Amino acid sequence: QVQLVESGGGSVQSGGSLRLSCAVSGYTYIGRCMAWFRQAPGNEREGVAGINVRDGSTNYADSAKGRFTISRDNAKNTLYLQMNSLKPEDTAMYYCAASYYSAIYYGNCAPSKGRYTYWGQGTQVTVSS
Repeated sequence: QVQLVESGGGSVQSGGSLRLSCAVSGYTYIGRCMAWFRQAPGNEREGVAGINVRDGSTNYADSAKGRFTISRDNAKNTLYLQMNSLKPEDTAMYYCAASYYSAIYYGNCAPSKGRYTYWGQGTQVTVSS
């Protein structure tokens, strides 16, 4: 059974930083891609960043490039998202996601919703101006 549990969300002022964590269990069933998504009220869920947990290669949405860093600690079974220079428009529920172990690999781990099977419950990030 795969479980993804996010933590680290909170309220910060514009320009501040947060580090989100995603604790992973049931690794046997998880593929090489993991990612972070976010969803603001009234908006669709959008990809933020993805990572290949085997080789560490990463992919970022334009909104995250230069400000956010996705990383993983395989020994701790934990995925991270370091968020710097936060803006009010970053306010959203942030979700951790993982691909299925036998999912097709398209050569990268872009944070595209259709590639991910397992989802956490989310952690809220609120950025005030």
